[in-house]
Amino acid sequence: MKKEITEAEALHRYAAYCSKAERCIYDVLTKLNQTTLGQEAKERIIARLLKERFIDEERFCRCFVNDKLIFNKWGKTKIKMELKRRHIPSNLIEQHLSEVNAETYIDDLSLLLKKKKEKTTAKNKYDLQNKLIRYGLSRGYEMAQVIQCLKQLDHESNIDIEEYLE
Repeated sequence: MKKEITEAEALHRYAAYCSKAERCIYDVLTKLNQTTLGQEAKERIIARLLKERFIDEERFCRCFVNDKLIFNKWGKTKIKMELKRRHIPSNLIEQHLSEVNAETYIDDLSLLLKKKKEKTTAKNKYDLQNKLIRYGLSRGYEMAQVIQCLKQLDHESNIDIEEYLE
């Protein structure tokens, strides 16, 4: 059900909404579409929020990448897909993902896989490796990095990276 609201009230409400956490244009538009405001009013509100820097796509992208890496332990692939879903420009996505510290990124993946390996039961070593690979991929990490971490985790493993990359 759409809410009836005046433009001034909406501007105040969405400025407060953007003040509580970083938001992108897509997030605000999604909320604005739940109101009865006309398209021109929505555009004016977005323009004003951008002008007054309540919304900043670059700042949102930087914070989103940082938060998902640190708190959610997402991989770059998953972060990239979520940012694309929110219509963030590709150049911003690539810029902020390229700033990720490679060592920390791999260390986080290794820790995730190590914890998952301890909790996972499998019929055999091959089944365990497949479950860990699927888990790493589901967290948004790239196949080559998952295989690399699994090799480090299990030195005597006979994982053939080419077999999985095909």
